[in-house]
Amino acid sequence: MASDQTHTDAHLTRLRRIEGQIRGLQRMIEADAYSIDVLTQGSSATKASQSFALALLDEHLSTCVTDAANAGGPDARRKVREASEAIARLLKS
Repeated sequence: MASDQTHTDAHLTRLRRIEGQIRGLQRMIEADAYSIDVLTQGSSATKASQSFALALLDEHLSTCVTDAANAGGPDARRKVREASEAIARLLKS
């Protein structure tokens, strides 16, 4: 359980950092900041969001999908399909 809380805390920390980046972007727009600077910060926020998604996916694969695969049956196939679909969505973004 401590491991789960550690992951939760890390995910929340990352999300708060991303939230701060988005708020910074809002302030930049309100201040009519130079477009290239806003784009640079926007790119950083996008990368941070992608990094968060990859970390969450990695955790899901190493726990939920692995546990289901070890148990076998239709749940295992469903979990693998869900993970594959999530990966496809990430690649499209």
